[in-house]
Amino acid sequence: MVKRIGKIGGRKLKKTVFHILSQNNCDHAVNEIVRLPLKQVVNPLFSFFYSSEEIIRWHAIAAMGAVVARLADQDTESARVVMRRLTWNLNDESGGIGWGSPEALGEIMACSHRLAEEYHFLLLSYINPDGNFIEYEMLQRGVLWGLGRLAYARPELVRQASSLLIPYLQSRDAYLRGLAVWISGAFEVPDELRSLLASLTADSTAIILFLDREFVKISISRLVTLAKPKNKSS
Repeated sequence: MVKRIGKIGGRKLKKTVFHILSQNNCDHAVNEIVRLPLKQVVNPLFSFFYSSEEIIRWHAIAAMGAVVARLADQDTESARVVMRRLTWNLNDESGGIGWGSPEALGEIMACSHRLAEEYHFLLLSYINPDGNFIEYEMLQRGVLWGLGRLAYARPELVRQASSLLIPYLQSRDAYLRGLAVWISGAFEVPDELRSLLASLTADSTAIILFLDREFVKISISRLVTLAKPKNKSS
């Protein structure tokens, strides 16, 4: 059982959260964050989604997943408030860009079956031209990462929308191609995707992804190779 820390003042809490997120070990950082008051720590975590330091940003996303999943078990409505806030950040009317929000949605749903059942369709809608499609490529990267995180935890919730990955497998943006390949490795892909994956076996472009709570530099061709075991017919 996690031993919790009592309420902390706003400034002190933000400094404490920053210090924890600065650690190199993401697992340790997340374990420390969830000892803090869950509802209170949400706002500082949101603020660090905009950090220019990649380690701070990604550790904040990972911690948000753990925090909101625990909230969902204790106070489901409070967890839903966070989910609505994340989706609002991706709404044009919010006036912002929503950095970190799609990644956090995927991380939360990977950690919480309850919230995944309720909200997975929204994350999928961001790559659906007939849904809430996000056009900004830099933000699309976040959406694909979030979908990948969800797909590896709960493939049944993403598999049915695999055809939506086709434009990304053909993208000129290496990160979009690589992330789409990574997602494809979470389940057996249909024939229409298999040929596209095969066409990327010689793509030596290297990208850096946050996978299993670590930064990994990996080529797209290597991602294709890693995806193949799930594609039983290939």
